[in-house]
Amino acid sequence: MRWGLVPAWVKDPRKITLLINARSETVQDKPAFKNAMKRRRCLVPADGYYEWQGAGKAKQPYFIYPRDRQPIGFAGLMETWLGPNGEELDTVAIVTTVASADLALLHHRVPVSIVSGDFDRWLDCGHIDAEEATTLLTAPGEGVFAWHAVSTRVNRVVNDDPQLILPISEAEIAAENEKSQAKPARKSAPPKQAPTDDGQGSLF
Repeated sequence: MRWGLVPAWVKDPRKITLLINARSETVQDKPAFKNAMKRRRCLVPADGYYEWQGAGKAKQPYFIYPRDRQPIGFAGLMETWLGPNGEELDTVAIVTTVASADLALLHHRVPVSIVSGDFDRWLDCGHIDAEEATTLLTAPGEGVFAWHAVSTRVNRVVNDDPQLILPISEAEIAAENEKSQAKPARKSAPPKQAPTDDGQGSLF
Protein backbone atom coordinates (compact mmCIF):
# COMPACT_ATOMS: atom_id res chain seq x y z
CA MET A 1 0.00 0.00 0.00
CA ARG A 2 1.04 3.58 -0.55
CA TRP A 3 1.62 5.60 2.62
CA GLY A 4 -0.76 8.55 2.53
CA LEU A 5 -4.45 7.71 2.81
CA VAL A 6 -6.78 8.77 -0.01
CA PRO A 7 -10.46 8.72 1.06
CA ALA A 8 -12.77 6.76 -1.24
CA TRP A 9 -14.88 9.86 -1.92
CA VAL A 10 -12.01 11.92 -3.37
CA LYS A 11 -12.48 12.68 -7.07
CA ASP A 12 -8.82 13.27 -7.95
CA PRO A 13 -6.11 11.95 -5.55
CA ARG A 14 -3.54 14.24 -7.17
CA LYS A 15 -5.32 17.28 -5.74
CA ILE A 16 -5.36 16.41 -2.02
CA THR A 17 -2.75 16.59 0.71
CA LEU A 18 -1.34 13.18 1.58
CA LEU A 19 -2.85 12.06 4.90
CA ILE A 20 0.08 10.10 6.28
CA ASN A 21 -1.11 10.23 9.90
CA ALA A 22 -4.49 10.17 11.63
CA ARG A 23 -4.88 11.70 15.09
CA SER A 24 -6.41 9.28 17.58
CA GLU A 25 -8.34 12.11 19.24
CA THR A 26 -10.36 12.86 16.10
CA VAL A 27 -10.17 9.66 14.06
CA GLN A 28 -13.85 8.84 14.63
CA ASP A 29 -15.02 12.27 13.50
CA LYS A 30 -12.81 13.28 10.56
CA PRO A 31 -14.55 12.51 7.25
CA ALA A 32 -11.25 11.27 5.81
CA PHE A 33 -10.86 8.56 8.45
CA LYS A 34 -14.17 7.67 10.09
CA ASN A 35 -15.23 5.05 7.54
CA ALA A 36 -11.82 3.38 7.60
CA MET A 37 -11.93 3.40 11.41
CA LYS A 38 -15.20 1.48 11.25
CA ARG A 39 -14.39 -1.00 8.49
CA ARG A 40 -10.75 -0.97 7.37
CA ARG A 41 -8.35 -1.09 10.31
CA CYS A 42 -4.94 -2.66 9.77
CA LEU A 43 -1.52 -3.15 11.36
CA VAL A 44 1.75 -1.75 10.02
CA PRO A 45 4.64 -4.01 11.11
CA ALA A 46 7.95 -2.39 12.05
CA ASP A 47 11.12 -2.84 14.09
CA GLY A 48 11.22 0.84 15.03
CA TYR A 49 10.99 4.34 13.62
CA TYR A 50 13.01 7.53 13.35
CA GLU A 51 12.60 10.91 14.96
CA TRP A 52 14.72 14.06 14.60
CA GLN A 53 15.65 16.52 17.31
CA GLY A 54 17.43 19.83 17.26
CA ALA A 55 17.13 23.40 16.08
CA GLY A 56 17.70 24.73 12.59
CA LYS A 57 19.33 22.52 9.99
CA ALA A 58 21.50 20.54 12.42
CA LYS A 59 18.89 17.99 13.46
CA GLN A 60 20.06 14.73 14.96
CA PRO A 61 18.18 11.57 13.92
CA TYR A 62 17.28 8.94 16.52
CA PHE A 63 16.14 5.36 16.07
CA ILE A 64 13.27 4.48 18.44
CA TYR A 65 12.53 0.82 19.13
CA PRO A 66 10.85 -1.47 21.71
CA ARG A 67 13.16 -2.10 24.63
CA ASP A 68 12.43 -5.83 24.40
CA ARG A 69 13.25 -5.76 20.65
CA GLN A 70 9.91 -7.36 19.75
CA PRO A 71 8.20 -6.35 16.47
CA ILE A 72 5.74 -3.44 16.55
CA GLY A 73 2.23 -3.37 15.14
CA PHE A 74 1.40 0.29 14.43
CA ALA A 75 -2.32 1.08 14.27
CA GLY A 76 -3.18 1.77 10.66
CA LEU A 77 -6.22 2.72 8.58
CA MET A 78 -6.55 1.74 4.93
CA GLU A 79 -8.65 2.75 1.97
CA THR A 80 -9.02 1.69 -1.66
CA TRP A 81 -9.70 4.54 -4.06
CA LEU A 82 -11.53 3.57 -7.25
CA GLY A 83 -11.06 5.80 -10.28
CA PRO A 84 -13.57 6.50 -13.06
CA ASN A 85 -11.66 4.26 -15.49
CA GLY A 86 -11.34 1.29 -13.14
CA GLU A 87 -8.11 2.39 -11.45
CA GLU A 88 -7.46 1.11 -7.93
CA LEU A 89 -5.18 2.78 -5.40
CA ASP A 90 -4.59 1.15 -2.01
CA THR A 91 -3.42 3.62 0.64
CA VAL A 92 -2.74 3.64 4.38
CA ALA A 93 -2.24 6.08 7.25
CA ILE A 94 -0.76 5.49 10.71
CA VAL A 95 -2.68 6.56 13.80
CA THR A 96 -0.81 8.83 16.23
CA THR A 97 -1.41 10.01 19.77
CA VAL A 98 0.11 12.23 22.47
CA ALA A 99 3.53 10.95 23.53
CA SER A 100 4.27 9.55 26.97
CA ALA A 101 6.57 11.66 29.16
CA ASP A 102 9.80 9.93 28.13
CA LEU A 103 9.15 9.90 24.37
CA ALA A 104 7.97 13.51 24.55
CA LEU A 105 11.65 14.41 24.94
CA LEU A 106 11.96 13.62 21.23
CA HIS A 107 8.51 14.59 19.92
CA HIS A 108 5.14 15.50 21.38
CA ARG A 109 3.35 12.82 19.31
CA VAL A 110 4.03 9.15 18.64
CA PRO A 111 2.60 6.44 16.38
CA VAL A 112 0.13 4.22 18.23
CA SER A 113 1.50 0.72 18.91
CA ILE A 114 -1.25 -1.84 19.36
CA VAL A 115 -0.39 -4.29 22.15
CA SER A 116 0.17 -7.76 20.64
CA GLY A 117 -2.63 -9.23 22.74
CA ASP A 118 -5.04 -6.75 21.13
CA PHE A 119 -4.09 -7.37 17.49
CA ASP A 120 -7.21 -9.45 16.84
CA ARG A 121 -9.52 -6.91 18.47
CA TRP A 122 -8.07 -4.07 16.43
CA LEU A 123 -8.39 -6.00 13.17
CA ASP A 124 -11.88 -7.40 13.86
CA CYS A 125 -13.99 -4.70 12.20
CA GLY A 126 -16.97 -7.06 12.06
CA HIS A 127 -17.39 -7.43 15.82
CA ILE A 128 -15.40 -4.56 17.37
CA ASP A 129 -16.91 -1.18 16.54
CA ALA A 130 -14.98 2.04 16.11
CA GLU A 131 -15.78 3.32 19.59
CA GLU A 132 -14.41 0.19 21.28
CA ALA A 133 -11.40 0.10 18.96
CA THR A 134 -10.59 3.69 19.92
CA THR A 135 -9.89 2.51 23.49
CA LEU A 136 -6.85 0.68 22.09
CA LEU A 137 -5.32 3.90 20.76
CA THR A 138 -3.08 4.73 23.70
CA ALA A 139 0.50 5.88 24.04
CA PRO A 140 3.10 3.27 25.06
CA GLY A 141 3.95 3.25 28.74
CA GLU A 142 7.09 4.96 29.95
CA GLY A 143 10.13 2.75 29.49
CA VAL A 144 8.56 0.54 26.82
CA PHE A 145 10.62 2.19 24.07
CA ALA A 146 14.31 3.02 23.97
CA TRP A 147 16.28 5.11 21.47
CA HIS A 148 19.76 6.04 20.36
CA ALA A 149 21.37 8.50 17.96
CA VAL A 150 22.05 7.26 14.42
CA SER A 151 23.96 8.56 11.44
CA THR A 152 22.60 11.44 9.40
CA ARG A 153 23.00 9.14 6.41
CA VAL A 154 19.37 8.23 7.13
CA ASN A 155 18.39 11.68 5.85
CA ARG A 156 19.01 10.56 2.26
CA VAL A 157 16.53 8.12 0.73
CA VAL A 158 19.25 6.64 -1.49
CA ASN A 159 20.81 5.14 1.64
CA ASP A 160 19.10 1.90 2.61
CA ASP A 161 21.20 -0.52 4.65
CA PRO A 162 21.24 -2.08 8.15
CA GLN A 163 23.80 0.42 9.44
CA LEU A 164 21.16 3.15 9.45
CA ILE A 165 19.70 1.82 12.71
CA LEU A 166 23.03 1.27 14.51
CA PRO A 167 24.01 3.66 17.34
CA ILE A 168 26.79 6.16 16.78
CA SER A 169 29.15 7.73 19.32
CA GLU A 170 29.44 11.36 20.37
CA ALA A 171 32.69 11.56 18.39
CA GLU A 172 30.95 10.29 15.25
CA ILE A 173 28.12 12.79 15.74
CA ALA A 174 30.65 15.62 16.04
CA ALA A 175 32.46 14.43 12.90
CA GLU A 176 29.21 14.33 10.91
CA ASN A 177 28.27 17.83 12.08
CA GLU A 178 31.71 19.16 11.16
CA LYS A 179 31.49 17.56 7.72
CA SER A 180 28.03 19.00 7.17
CA GLN A 181 29.12 22.52 8.12
CA ALA A 182 32.10 22.32 5.77
CA LYS A 183 29.89 21.79 2.71
CA PRO A 184 29.27 24.96 0.64
CA ALA A 185 25.70 26.20 0.83
CA ARG A 186 23.64 25.56 -2.28
CA LYS A 187 21.31 28.16 -3.73
CA SER A 188 17.70 27.18 -3.42
CA ALA A 189 14.44 28.40 -4.89
CA PRO A 190 12.09 30.48 -2.71
CA PRO A 191 10.08 28.21 -0.41
CA LYS A 192 6.54 27.33 -1.46
CA GLN A 193 3.72 28.00 0.94
CA ALA A 194 2.51 24.71 2.43
CA PRO A 195 -1.21 23.92 2.09
CA THR A 196 -3.36 24.01 5.21
CA ASP A 197 -4.40 20.54 6.36
CA ASP A 198 -5.34 21.08 10.06
CA GLY A 199 -2.34 19.05 11.22
CA GLN A 200 -3.58 15.69 9.93
CA GLY A 201 -0.87 15.56 7.31
CA SER A 202 2.00 16.41 9.65
CA LEU A 203 4.46 13.68 10.56
CA PHE A 204 3.04 13.08 14.02
